[in-house]
Amino acid sequence: MKHRKIGHVMTGDVVAATPDMPYKDIVTLLTGHRISGLPVVDGDEKVLGVISETDVVMRQAEPTAPGLLERLRLTPSARRAAAKARARTAGELMTSPAITIRAYDSVTHGARVLAEHRIGRLPVVDEEDRLVGIVTRRDLLGVFLRPDSDIRAEVIDEVLLRTLWVTPNTIGVTVTDGVVTLAGRLERSSEVPIAVRMTRQVDGVVAVVDHLTYRYDDAHAKPAVTAPAVPGAADDWRGGH
Repeated sequence: MKHRKIGHVMTGDVVAATPDMPYKDIVTLLTGHRISGLPVVDGDEKVLGVISETDVVMRQAEPTAPGLLERLRLTPSARRAAAKARARTAGELMTSPAITIRAYDSVTHGARVLAEHRIGRLPVVDEEDRLVGIVTRRDLLGVFLRPDSDIRAEVIDEVLLRTLWVTPNTIGVTVTDGVVTLAGRLERSSEVPIAVRMTRQVDGVVAVVDHLTYRYDDAHAKPAVTAPAVPGAADDWRGGH
């Protein structure tokens, strides 16, 4: 199945910081370019970490109440927050190690990584982990603007014809606003979850409505059992006894 790649939707001209960049210069970059975060790279363009607007705000939220900072140091996350509140450079402010992605990874995989880690952007790196681009949630949302007709054509070609070897007129495929409805009868029950799962993986699919049935329930089918050989029978035949 052909998924759109991160390299097709990423931004190649990336605004980045160096580890020694002062706090005020970081704020200038974020506000000047109207971005919500940026990667931090070393002299070889390798990604060391990422700075978000949340990290920058923490710098202005340093606790000042007596004893509060000491109480915050009780948990690791609070200690990291306190360290960011005192940060003066990008290297001190960044979250490290950075979560990155490759240009050849699929858009679907990128969306899954963003959701899993609850982040808003991913630096894109090459085979040597050098920065080549950046991809954001907004970039990945573009896949859901794919026309319904394109989605339907891919479901028929990739799922029905190439995977299940089913003729198009056997299964009805309708797509409305990215929601795919599958209706009709497949040969075996085991083919139904395959059809649904693979349809969900098609770029631009929002949801799948399953109205599929089947002719034969192979969920409990048992493989043919070969009768055990009779001990000594073959030897007797070969030996002519």
